[in-house]
Amino acid sequence: MATQTTPIDLYYWPTPNGWKITIMLEELGVPYEVKYVNIGKGEQFEPSFLAIAPNNRMPAIVDPEGPSSDGKWGGEPISVFESGAILQYLGRKFGQYYPADERARVAVDEWLFWQMGGLGPMCGQAHHFRQYAPEKVPYAIDRYTNEVNRLYGVMNRRLADRDFLAGGYSIADMACVGWVKPYKNQGQDIDDFPNLKRWFETVMARPAVERAMAVGQEHRRNLADDKDAQKILFGQKARA
Repeated sequence: MATQTTPIDLYYWPTPNGWKITIMLEELGVPYEVKYVNIGKGEQFEPSFLAIAPNNRMPAIVDPEGPSSDGKWGGEPISVFESGAILQYLGRKFGQYYPADERARVAVDEWLFWQMGGLGPMCGQAHHFRQYAPEKVPYAIDRYTNEVNRLYGVMNRRLADRDFLAGGYSIADMACVGWVKPYKNQGQDIDDFPNLKRWFETVMARPAVERAMAVGQEHRRNLADDKDAQKILFGQKARA
């Protein structure tokens, strides 16, 4: 298990994807320094940020004590983008919340990738069409609200006979909880999913999760009336 003496730089904005990494870092208890990336002002397009996150999305990290060629830590700095990849990296480095046993790790990876490919994108689309779309599109609202409902049902069934998604508490739970937090804005009634509700309340009550979701909370705001921010966030095309 590695130790950390120099803070990890976390490029962050308080969103469900950003929370994944503050949760992991708080749970690990390793030092980190927050570098805010104001996505509503377009700071994600700054060349210095694109150098470490070419998809112009946060979060990203720079670990000044990266892996060395001999398999140890404390080598040259390394940057990591994509929240799932960051969680896996930190789990491998610090030997926590990401099991070394291959069978156990496969279960964690399954639910981590399920979140990355399903829960996050579908919740994001539900948010967009329910809150931010310039005109109401009933088909889109129904499509994504229903898909989030289906995904909540998948989690509810999974949690019927276990406390967490993949054995013990892991990066899979950290990845998912922030996307369940705004369930009302996704058009969901969490009481319809009692196993999911129990899991959600358990994870949210962890002190590290409470601290993590408080990071940068003063920067969160409702973008529903901020048309300039919406143009930046929702009107992106390829840039030369």
